[in-house]
Amino acid sequence: MQKEILILLGIILVLMGIAAMIFSLGIPVLGLSLWFWGAWRLWPLLVIALGALLVLPPLFVRGRPGLGLLFIPGLPILTTGGILLLASVFNWWAVWSWLWPQLVLSLGVGFLLAALYTRVIWLLVPAFVFGANGLLMQFCAITGFWEIWAVLWTIEPLALGLAFLVVGAKKQSAGLFLVGIILCGLAAIGLIGMTAVLALSTFWSGLW
Repeated sequence: MQKEILILLGIILVLMGIAAMIFSLGIPVLGLSLWFWGAWRLWPLLVIALGALLVLPPLFVRGRPGLGLLFIPGLPILTTGGILLLASVFNWWAVWSWLWPQLVLSLGVGFLLAALYTRVIWLLVPAFVFGANGLLMQFCAITGFWEIWAVLWTIEPLALGLAFLVVGAKKQSAGLFLVGIILCGLAAIGLIGMTAVLALSTFWSGLW
């Protein structure tokens, strides 16, 4: 295992060196200022390398299901490094106001991959919760429609319900399946109720 990790570390370092060389040599060729596009802007590659060190071992080292848990911290770190690199290279730090939900979403994907790799079905529960919240947060961050949380908070019981349905089906447990149906039902009732309340509120405010 140590040999494989050393090989991966070497590959990552070589790729980082190639990327830095291309960046340093390519910018002057394009007639741009190397001072502005300095190689120091590539410092987020260190964060990406750290994330890669966590994500790659489960992919290359077979027979060790426990390594799948590295996806959980690895993917958010890798995502953070990617956003930092984008922000640093283009000096566009405002991108964080749009892309920060990717950290939540990547955490959900990390739990999902960990569940598949380790075959621990219960890891699907946080995978569904973080994934659903990450998708909704990303939609709100892009559109600015944060007020829809007044209705779509019901995504929390819905995500839990769907997770329990999957776990119940996998384990062939009628009890877990019933819990999933109840949670999904509560989410549907909550969604209908909040929609009705907001509609009535809008109607009465229009009258006055």
